[in-house]
Amino acid sequence: MRVIILAAGEGKRLHPLTENRPKHMIPIAGKPIIHQLIDAFKTNGVYKFSIVVGYLKENIIQYLSDGKKFGIEVDYVFQNKLHGTADALAQMENKIEETRFLVCYGDMYVSSDAIREVINSYDDNSIDAAVTVVPTKDQKQYGIVQIENGYVKKIVEKPKVVFPNSFANAGIYLFERNIFKEIRRTKKSRRGELELTDSITNLKKSGSKIKSILIDSKYWIDIGLPWNLLDANKRALLNLQPSIDDVVDDNSTINGAIHMGLATKILPGARIEGPVYLGDGSIIGPNCYIRPYTSIGRNVKIGNSCEIKNSIIMDETKIPHLSYFGDSIIGERCNFGAGTITGNLRLDKKTVRMKIKNKSIDSARKKLGIVIGDDVETGINVNFMPGITIGSGSNIGPGVNVSKNIPPNVKLMLKQNIHTTKMMMHTRRKGVTNGRNR
Repeated sequence: MRVIILAAGEGKRLHPLTENRPKHMIPIAGKPIIHQLIDAFKTNGVYKFSIVVGYLKENIIQYLSDGKKFGIEVDYVFQNKLHGTADALAQMENKIEETRFLVCYGDMYVSSDAIREVINSYDDNSIDAAVTVVPTKDQKQYGIVQIENGYVKKIVEKPKVVFPNSFANAGIYLFERNIFKEIRRTKKSRRGELELTDSITNLKKSGSKIKSILIDSKYWIDIGLPWNLLDANKRALLNLQPSIDDVVDDNSTINGAIHMGLATKILPGARIEGPVYLGDGSIIGPNCYIRPYTSIGRNVKIGNSCEIKNSIIMDETKIPHLSYFGDSIIGERCNFGAGTITGNLRLDKKTVRMKIKNKSIDSARKKLGIVIGDDVETGINVNFMPGITIGSGSNIGPGVNVSKNIPPNVKLMLKQNIHTTKMMMHTRRKGVTNGRNR
């Protein structure tokens, strides 16, 4: 059994996290999204993977290589120009020999339970194809699959009206080789792309029986927006296997499921409430409070008396003493000044909005912090307002209150007006001490 993973896209809505990596390589619970996806298939006995790569393809290829170190087989096809999901799959037509295969998008979190539902239909010869679906309350956000008697009736990409008996397209498919013929017949969509959903519509019109496979929404998260990463990270951490192997001080407190990597240290007075992931070589400083659903990458240093809550902190980042990071995603190799604070709750208690691709989007979350790219540095006492993004490579000077998005490679300094006043000097008389006690 072979799985084709479509992982060529950039993920512009996930900027600044995708400025230096494809979205499929953003870590959740200590592993890139694509690795989590492969693990879900591997748990169900699938070991052969073909990956369509494109944007910053070297990141994926260097990480997975030929797959041997992960106990799988991996090969790659390059999508030179990103012309859509159907075009991505078309790159595989002459690269695989299988007559029946699985296809999935590479930018989602799917548990092994959901994959099992798909695997169970693989040997069903009464069907020609299958599409996975999940219940949704917001049809306009997803591609919608209308179902009739357990089979696909219609697929509509982000409809403007609500369709009855419809579910979100979960992005995992079972196909036979005739899908390639239908891709060649597919015309460009309004977005100027060749959509795989349009190819499936062609398949339906040609008379193919396309089964719908319903999976529980708790097993599936589409990762298209920054806060979806926090949801996926939480879901992955709930399946975390605890592992406490290294240095834990007797005066620290650990509750719940904690995964500690090699050479990880937890220093005196620290309190950690799982589920929490701590990467290799990370250091949790004295009197820190690490709250649930936090993932901390490799060689991260958390300084004295910091609080981290429901956040993803990527490799090599340093958060010094007396700082707070909540409901936030922080890139690699960032270096923050002491007393850095991320706001994650609006004063008016409204849901947090985030500006993405010049459009203000409601996260529908009361609590949402910040999203920071790689190699960002700040001075002391910097405050970040909820729902902002900081581009990679930017520097922010001490004492700045950041209330809007900052593009990459920008230096932001606080301009101060400093007034000096000459102090009056009083003549000291005998027995008079200028108001000071000597």
